[in-house]
Amino acid sequence: MKYMLIMRATDEAFAGMGEIDFDEMLETIGKYNQEMIRAGVLLAAEGLDEATEGVVVDYSAEPPLVTDGPYGETKELFGGFYILNVASKQEAVEWAKRSPITGAGFKTEIRRVATIDEFPQDNEWIKKERAWREATGQL
Repeated sequence: MKYMLIMRATDEAFAGMGEIDFDEMLETIGKYNQEMIRAGVLLAAEGLDEATEGVVVDYSAEPPLVTDGPYGETKELFGGFYILNVASKQEAVEWAKRSPITGAGFKTEIRRVATIDEFPQDNEWIKKERAWREATGQL
């Protein structure tokens, strides 16, 4: 099963990361990533750019309203994610508990990633997506 670990931090915790030596942070996260690679569970891992560089597309208006970051009322920002292929939610939890990004203001949200196999296979759009995935080596 695939699970996404969504790395979240409060504004204060995220700002505090700027005080950490960048090379030290890369080494610490690199060791964690290497553990997951050796265990054969890591499928993807990416960090996200700063919220000030992002935008939000709000569909409650017509046409949709686009707002530049940072976002109002933000209490926690997504800083990055991992996608793991593990046997259970509990195994995903165990990997998240080993994260080197810890302390007050840091959290990891864990969500199962639905696979294409869970959708009606006779649906025209599912068939097209499956063909695209096979053609691009993603299935």
